[in-house]
Amino acid sequence: MSGRIPREFIDELLVRVDIVDLIDSHVPLKKTGTNYVARCPFHTEKTPSFSVNRNKQFFHCFGCGASGNAISFLMDFSHLDFVEAVEDLAAFAGIDVPRESLGYQAESKKDDLNSLYVVMEQVAAFYVEQLRVSPKAIDYLKARGIKGEIARDFMLGYAPDKWGALSGRFSQKLLIEAGVMVRKDDGQAYDRFRGRIMFPIRDKRARIIGFGGRVLDDSLPKYLNSPETSLFHKGKEVYGLYELLQKNSKPQRILIVEGYMDVIALAQYGIDYAVAALGTAASQAHLDLLFRFSSELVFCFDGDRAGREAAWRAIASVFPSLKGGRQIRIMLLPQNHDPDSLVREEGLDKFTERIQSAQVLSDYFFEHFSKDLKLSEMEGRSNLRNEALSYLKQLPIGAFREMMFEKLSGLAKQYILDNEAILAQKKQVKKHQIKTGRLSLPSFVIALLLQNPKFIEIVEQKEIDWNQLEFEGVERFKSILHMITDKKPTNYGMLLEAYRDHADEGIVKKLASFDLLIPDDGTEAEFSDALNGLLKQGREAGIARLQAKAQSKGLDSHEQETLIKMLANK
Repeated sequence: MSGRIPREFIDELLVRVDIVDLIDSHVPLKKTGTNYVARCPFHTEKTPSFSVNRNKQFFHCFGCGASGNAISFLMDFSHLDFVEAVEDLAAFAGIDVPRESLGYQAESKKDDLNSLYVVMEQVAAFYVEQLRVSPKAIDYLKARGIKGEIARDFMLGYAPDKWGALSGRFSQKLLIEAGVMVRKDDGQAYDRFRGRIMFPIRDKRARIIGFGGRVLDDSLPKYLNSPETSLFHKGKEVYGLYELLQKNSKPQRILIVEGYMDVIALAQYGIDYAVAALGTAASQAHLDLLFRFSSELVFCFDGDRAGREAAWRAIASVFPSLKGGRQIRIMLLPQNHDPDSLVREEGLDKFTERIQSAQVLSDYFFEHFSKDLKLSEMEGRSNLRNEALSYLKQLPIGAFREMMFEKLSGLAKQYILDNEAILAQKKQVKKHQIKTGRLSLPSFVIALLLQNPKFIEIVEQKEIDWNQLEFEGVERFKSILHMITDKKPTNYGMLLEAYRDHADEGIVKKLASFDLLIPDDGTEAEFSDALNGLLKQGREAGIARLQAKAQSKGLDSHEQETLIKMLANK
């Protein structure tokens, strides 16, 4: 919006801020040896397994596996996106965040956004005032059983049934940009929301970015939302998230319902972990947002045909988001009930039981496909395979994906994937896993280098012909060398930032967090010895391959020259 944050500033910030000081300000740390430890803030535990290393500028939990640098900690602990975390880290350091210059327009745009946030806050306050003096609106909320405390927490208001209630109070230009006024073709403007109960939509920083409005009778449209604006993108925001996080920043689960009144009614009955998707189907952006705060999402839909169709549309979008540790459940309500009506009829305990016993995604998915198919017939099994495969292929590589394919194979009584494809998939998964036991020599050397980027100087002192080396992970080793040479990180925290969203980010984190059990004063010598051993191993493997080829197929002139050179160097 106002220019990108320069990469140089991010690197400087990671050097300036000591991760121990940062984390200690959020989670009290205790020094143990060269590390600082605490009980992990990301999962429940009785004994400390959360470790922070000052030299590496890196944290790692040996219990849940959470790890990263100072920016990663703020993203996970405070539920921030990357830019927000950089801004908070800069505030912790007491410095401003610069932006790459986009000229006067960028600064002007930033000022405009700040002005929009201000006017939205003012409009919301105006609606609250109007609710207090509107007997009709108050009577409506009382009839719906909404208490004053809930109305206050959700900042409920009322838009007067007038065409120009806002125009005389605030800047018309800002009101139009914010989406609360509409400009007609003839240039005249009028209030978008009239005669409606108003629901402010707040982002997780409490800023009002849009509104939802509900009529007091049965006229249509029953609900009206803010349009897309520079502040509000309904495909990325949910209603009630700010209020949920105020009650519990780490909810065990999040319940996704369809309407504003459902969120409010449930909160009034003590279910304060519900959100609504603003009148649109849940998108992958919605799911990724919510999974940042909880590992379990429960979709709640009416039990009628429209509700079942809405449930399936939601399910169709979730598969790319189902990474390890995430869970989706489906909760269909009885006919002629929505969450608001059902919780009032059944009460909190019974409704909570429904949530906890909601159907897991895998069962709901296969039940949806198989209920109308005759699986005893070949045609039915074929249809099941063809219809389900397009969804399952969207699942991220991992154990859940494999289990879903196995389940599909079992239902269809045939192998959906041939043996070679299954083996290839398992190899791809294993390629990204690090065993908890002793590391192989290549992994050991890479881990030492990642944890101590300054050791690049030792590598650069050696004359290495990479074309003569053969060992597992040689391409990754070369890639890491290139990254360190290019970025010149002073510690692992900076190096990790260079790998954010990189294909190798996961493997780099795992190798860097591996406890190599080497005293700090012995790491350099250990790395030098291990590197020499790896280079020797790589050369011997290269020689063995060329000699074997010479005996079986023969070598071309270049290969013969290479082999002679390698034998001479040996």
